[in-house]
Amino acid sequence: MTTGEEQTAAPPAGAADGGRSAKRALVGRLSWGLADQAASSVTNFVVGAYVARSLGVTAFGVFSLAWVTYGVVLNVSRGLATDPLVVRFSGVPQASWRAAVERSAGTALGVGGAIGAACLVAGLGLGGRVGSAFACLGVMLPGLLLQDSWRFAFFAAGAGRKAFVNDVVSGVVLVPAMVVAARVGSVAAFVLAWGAAATVAAGYGCLQSGIRPRPGRARGWLREQRDLGYRYLVENVSLSGASQLRAYGLGAIAGVSAVGAVRGAELLLGPFLAVLMGLSLVTVPEAARVLRRAPHRLGSFCLGLGGGQAAAALLWGGALLLMPDRLGELVLGDVWHSSAVLIVPVTLSVAGAGLGTGAAAGLRALGAARRSLRCQLFASACYVGGGLGGAALAGTVGSAWGVAAATIGGSALWWRQLRSALRERLQNPVPEVRNP
Repeated sequence: MTTGEEQTAAPPAGAADGGRSAKRALVGRLSWGLADQAASSVTNFVVGAYVARSLGVTAFGVFSLAWVTYGVVLNVSRGLATDPLVVRFSGVPQASWRAAVERSAGTALGVGGAIGAACLVAGLGLGGRVGSAFACLGVMLPGLLLQDSWRFAFFAAGAGRKAFVNDVVSGVVLVPAMVVAARVGSVAAFVLAWGAAATVAAGYGCLQSGIRPRPGRARGWLREQRDLGYRYLVENVSLSGASQLRAYGLGAIAGVSAVGAVRGAELLLGPFLAVLMGLSLVTVPEAARVLRRAPHRLGSFCLGLGGGQAAAALLWGGALLLMPDRLGELVLGDVWHSSAVLIVPVTLSVAGAGLGTGAAAGLRALGAARRSLRCQLFASACYVGGGLGGAALAGTVGSAWGVAAATIGGSALWWRQLRSALRERLQNPVPEVRNP
């Protein structure tokens, strides 16, 4: 017979085992997240470096304009389709997840088809290298956006391994596609190669999940998620739109080669930029889980996340400063000499963005869409103002330093808003937006 003393002693041991299991599960999910981001980083870096070496700084600038435009469209898709998915359907029963993914993936596919058609028409109207690049981007957008939506869906389900495998498939297909594009030797060929690899991975995602995207249900998804989706749309587009305005403005002020130089410097920080771009794949679902299980730990979780990224970016930037010119030329070719002088400001910019992303994940998990929108609009305005103001004063280098100052200032606002949101939650336990 068990004594009362033994009965009271047993639960803490079980609780400790449960706590260790939860930590192991968290480490496992984060590990797959890091692996997936590593695969994505390598793919993005290889594409950028290979194009830079194959085409030179001016043609690489044209490719960069198409890449930046894709970033805007990607953030439209994420705001409407996949950001609400990871906030509201992370860790839910599988039946609910599958029903949500059908509509979310269908929404991403619909966004790709609609905006892709517009890009195709605009590209055909523009003509030349820029026009052909945009026309090819329009053809490839549905596959690119669907592949990205599978990554969000898998991380929402805690199945990061599937997202990693999907990115590996894209990377493997990309290798022969890029070889063929290099033989053709045009910007359009490289855009088609990049998009074709993502399209193959998007099709494989349907097999992995056993889910068929349903674009016909996109309207219902948008209606149900409008309280989050439209705010996240504005927030995301302001972020990527600011990058696009800065790129276009820099090209007008300092020439298309300046856009290529900035993109080259960003490629050198590629591992961290790729993590920042896809951070919500891992951190928003995990922050949502922390909020449900231990709300008092959300602030420290976000601080560790942002501080770790900032420190890693600074260390990587320091290593880049020690890299010999010969190695830089091996990676970027002629673009290296234009990009090397931008390493310090671009590193500071990435470090500031990494610190702010930790706070952004916390605000997303809290469903504090009004606060995060306010932060993003402010940060985007500073980004455009700093980037173009700096370009007008001191060319490409001035633009890089202006963006660094703007990013650090925006990060400070993100953390101020997270602190206010956490304090508000303690006073009022009802979150700003309820999760179903």
